[in-house]
Amino acid sequence: MSLKIRLARGGAKKRPYYRIVVADARSPRDGRFIEKIGTFNPLLAKDAAERVTLDAEKAKAWLEKGAQPTDRVARFLDAAGLLKREARNNPKKAEPGKKAQERAAERAAKAAEASEAASAE
Repeated sequence: MSLKIRLARGGAKKRPYYRIVVADARSPRDGRFIEKIGTFNPLLAKDAAERVTLDAEKAKAWLEKGAQPTDRVARFLDAAGLLKREARNNPKKAEPGKKAQERAAERAAKAAEASEAASAE
């Protein structure tokens, strides 16, 4: 059985509140879970103490048993000092798509032709 430490959403519409739970990877996001190990309230200020509450001992025990945290939960565990999360880097993310690159090349070619025509006159 593949275990995940992930967020389960609760709260009203436009007022999210998350439980940090250990669940089978095949179960639905807000469905059955094995154990609740904390909470996350994104509406609170980032420096508020109650924004993330986490039972460190339970989280550490589940990590030792092989549970894999999601990206967001890994951030919380890293902040708590339970897990070392590597910084992610995607250098291709900032590059424009193929069509945008083609349009930029066409614009550059037109600008070069216009400057040549202006210098020839």
